[in-house]
Amino acid sequence: MTDRLARAQALLSDRGVDALLVTPGADLRYLTGYHALPLERLTCLVLPARGEASLVVPHLERPAAVAAGVTLPIATWQETEDPFALVARLVGDAEVVALDDHMWAARVFALGAAIPGADQVLGGEIVAELRMRKEPAEVEALRAAGAAIDRVHRRMGEWLRAGRTEREVGEDIARAILAEGHVSVDFVIVGSGPNGASPHHELSDRVIEAGDPVVIDIGGTTAEGYCSDCTRTYVVGGEPDEEFVALYDVLQRAQTAQREHARPGVTAESVDRIGREIIAGAGYGELFVHRTGHGIGQETHEEPYIVEGNARLLEPGMAFSIEPGIYLDGRYGARIEDIAICTDDGVEVVNTTSRDLVRLP
Repeated sequence: MTDRLARAQALLSDRGVDALLVTPGADLRYLTGYHALPLERLTCLVLPARGEASLVVPHLERPAAVAAGVTLPIATWQETEDPFALVARLVGDAEVVALDDHMWAARVFALGAAIPGADQVLGGEIVAELRMRKEPAEVEALRAAGAAIDRVHRRMGEWLRAGRTEREVGEDIARAILAEGHVSVDFVIVGSGPNGASPHHELSDRVIEAGDPVVIDIGGTTAEGYCSDCTRTYVVGGEPDEEFVALYDVLQRAQTAQREHARPGVTAESVDRIGREIIAGAGYGELFVHRTGHGIGQETHEEPYIVEGNARLLEPGMAFSIEPGIYLDGRYGARIEDIAICTDDGVEVVNTTSRDLVRLP
């Protein structure tokens, strides 16, 4: 964590920012190792561009911070003390203070009042520059998360069948996500038939019918704090119509092209574009309604985003999803999603289950 803090300080200096303030969330965990609960009492990392960092915590939360392995100085405050004044003292005469992007609005205003002489700017981009380039241990954690969610997909035949509701199937999947190596279930999407045309559909009481295409998009967080996210499309209890089979073939070709194109030195938007051109060329362009992907790490969605307009060059260590989809409103949808990690000369795809249209009895 010391190296991460030092690299963050270097970025602060480069950007003319005097201090970074980070409250509970993925940025705090990344920089300190402390997975603090987002409580009404203020916990805040104070990271000056130069000098020693401090972690401000309520006195009663100090044992939790120590148990989490925090080694930087801990400044505590009692119930009747003003924690924002304490942060202001630690910040000193800073003129530009960066705040983490997910800080509660009430805290933004309170810090503005406590440090009236400082300009406030967003600090999320600074931490994102570090977080989007995964260290070897983080890559290994993402591999383990990918293998864990793959084990769930390999068991899909145990639960996914005609005659059951999406909710019944989803509840079984959620239990398996925990059983197969996660400590939390982040999301379960079971989109059967027409519900598959809604990319962020979750669960409903719709009964799955024979021949239905079913989009299964699932993910969780492991004990190491890293996320999984993988989508496969299934057909249960019969054969889908010919149009769906043709649509899926187009989708699979697009996703394959995107995986083969992704590598260091190409832009994030080019990965999106190459698959979108294939889908559009087959007449489904308007039915691919979302970006190709998102970064992943301690959060399911983080930088870099794989979308038109993002000209960032991909670099070794960047991890992101590749998940094109085609959605026919009122009929069905399909999506294929893998997590890819840039290597020195290509990508490592951590999800290894079949990308073919999976037919279940």
